[in-house]
Amino acid sequence: MAESGNALSAGLKNRHVTMISIAGVIGAGLFVASSKAIASAGPAVLIAYALAGLLVVLVMRMLGEMAAANPDSGSFSTYADRAIGPWAGFSIGWLYWWFWVIVIPFEATAAAAILNSWIPSVDQWVWALAVTLILTVTNLFSVANYGEFEFWFALLKVGAIVGFIALGALAVLGLLPGSGTSGLENLVAHGGFMPNGFGVVIVAVLTTIFSFMGTEIVTIAAAESPKPADQIGKATRSVIWRISVFYIASILLVVALVPWNDPNLPTIGSYQAALEAIGIPNAKAIVDVVVLVAVASCLNSALYTASRMIYSLGRRGQAPAAVMRTTAQGVPAVAVLASTAVGFLTVVANYLVPEKVFETLVATAGAIALIVYLVIAVSQLRLRRKLERSGADMPVRMWAYPWLTWAVIILIPAMLIYMATVESKQLDLAMTAILTVVVVVVGIVTTRRRGSGDSSGADVDLDHTGAHGGDRV
Repeated sequence: MAESGNALSAGLKNRHVTMISIAGVIGAGLFVASSKAIASAGPAVLIAYALAGLLVVLVMRMLGEMAAANPDSGSFSTYADRAIGPWAGFSIGWLYWWFWVIVIPFEATAAAAILNSWIPSVDQWVWALAVTLILTVTNLFSVANYGEFEFWFALLKVGAIVGFIALGALAVLGLLPGSGTSGLENLVAHGGFMPNGFGVVIVAVLTTIFSFMGTEIVTIAAAESPKPADQIGKATRSVIWRISVFYIASILLVVALVPWNDPNLPTIGSYQAALEAIGIPNAKAIVDVVVLVAVASCLNSALYTASRMIYSLGRRGQAPAAVMRTTAQGVPAVAVLASTAVGFLTVVANYLVPEKVFETLVATAGAIALIVYLVIAVSQLRLRRKLERSGADMPVRMWAYPWLTWAVIILIPAMLIYMATVESKQLDLAMTAILTVVVVVVGIVTTRRRGSGDSSGADVDLDHTGAHGGDRV
């Protein structure tokens, strides 16, 4: 692949970015992992999803304000660099890169499990590496390939959610022929709406908040589209209905159709349980296909997002210069391969190292979402004044600034403190804290050595050169 320099291309079409923004919030966790949250909190899991969704809406509004004013493939890492200091951009960029690298073995293993159940003659680890390799190759050709794959993945996920909501609503209303359940009695019939108390609901918030990770990818992807500010503005404004429809509406139907204390719920997953409850034939096969698409989509996005974040770090001198090299198609090939290489190692580790070791490794990314959200809020609080003083165009503005921003800044540390009191979350918090401290220390030392000659943290760049560091798309 011939190199053309260090500039990304504007290869993502508007329809690509639109579908990425619509379906970026839909992960495999919604289809499968939500069942564990329902089994612990009961119907009150709706409160958990609503609270987690509200936090994400506020964070996306803050991120959208900064990203629409100055699109950049480094997104919140770049804004932290400018608002807080180079050490902050370094730290949050590398932590976010690590989060997505750790996602790779999770999603690859989930995809492999489904494929192995269909073709058991091929070992599961072979499927895991094959899926990762295929999506790596697609990411290497051009950003348009990533966009095209993600467009169809997203379309299938949206279609599945809409179909489920339609069937579920008909069943609840008693209009679905052959359905064995109807009405909303399950919301209160088995110990009440909040059978296990409010404390469990808060724990469920901590679980569900990580299901929303990926919403912010659109602010990274939009930097490689012809009209990034317009796309970011649309995505930010639509996040409320996306979370309301895809998460809250669909989970409402699940808890209405399936008793929260159904012993099969945590095992088979929430969507399969609901489809079986209303008598849909081949529910498992249907859900397996949808989950495979969701997993492939998440893995595709993990490879893309990790590569763009480390590319942005390279542009700011916070990663090896090699990761800035782009192909003739504007793809940061070294960044893609470096991220994939670490992802491959973690996939292999999932099958070779003792389970406890791998769980500890995964736990290092357990609370990174909350740390990212906190940094976004602090960055927006500080950059807003600079943007207003400079007279920059601000197509997206944070609501009730600075009060809602401060509310998020106070809420997130409170959630982290609460995590420390929850036994099931303590390992995640401890390992993430250790990783964060190490990365921050390295960031402070590294950026101080570079001295004050780095202008990236000096002020807000208002020429909208974005990820390209002066090379317009």
